[in-house]
Amino acid sequence: MEIAIHLPDDIAQRVRAQWEDLPRHVLESFVLDGFRARVLTTEDVRRLLGFETKFEVHAFLKDHEVPFYTLADLEHDRDTSRRLGL
Repeated sequence: MEIAIHLPDDIAQRVRAQWEDLPRHVLESFVLDGFRARVLTTEDVRRLLGFETKFEVHAFLKDHEVPFYTLADLEHDRDTSRRLGL
């Protein structure tokens, strides 16, 4: 799916001065909001932003102060450890 937005020229000039690669900025903002809302997964983030590894995704999320390891993740890991007798 392709999505296009129309910006009046004066607004486009101002935002371009702030964010040189405006399409990338819009995509990253969309991805961050989607991940925060738990609509997008870390795999979705990786694919949408063209990262090769989950570590790149984690670094991106950390740079934007978005936690990627949740309490639910911790509980799942604890349950797994108990089942494995660790």
